[in-house]
Amino acid sequence: MKTVAATTLALMGSAAAFQPFTTRSSSTVSKAATVEELPGVIAPTGFWDPLGLAAKADDATLKRYREAEITHGRVAMLATVGFLVGEKVEGSSFLWDASIKGPAIDHFFQVPHEFWSFLVVIIGGIEIRRAQRAFVPPEEVPVGQAGLMRESYTPGDLGWDPLSIAPEDPLEL
Repeated sequence: MKTVAATTLALMGSAAAFQPFTTRSSSTVSKAATVEELPGVIAPTGFWDPLGLAAKADDATLKRYREAEITHGRVAMLATVGFLVGEKVEGSSFLWDASIKGPAIDHFFQVPHEFWSFLVVIIGGIEIRRAQRAFVPPEEVPVGQAGLMRESYTPGDLGWDPLSIAPEDPLEL
């Protein structure tokens, strides 16, 4: 039963990728931009929204979706790198006196609890800074618009570019 449900969902998702999409204007990057002109829209797929979330979203919601997409993508990339590094450095003496052993999937439970406490504090600080930079303070948000993002904020722009590789023009970002 689970296999049939999974197969059905997979086929529905892949079929939805080929449905035509409607264009709508969005002020996420600039007032004249459309969702097809947002950063990340590339050939050959073009604007890919198989669930039609952009068609149902207003400009503010679409901007929040973009922020969530970028944030979760970054977390996934870091997790992937961490997993691969964990496989490569197994038993190395520079991490916790080589006490971490076995496949990377088991490393999570072997790392000392102090590390996770430190990591939670660091990630919490980064998230608070991001929220203060990206979102309108709650006392200034109109009723019914929870999670309103600042008009001047570009999704994904944390203001941290140590290698100076980010373009200056928001349209190129």
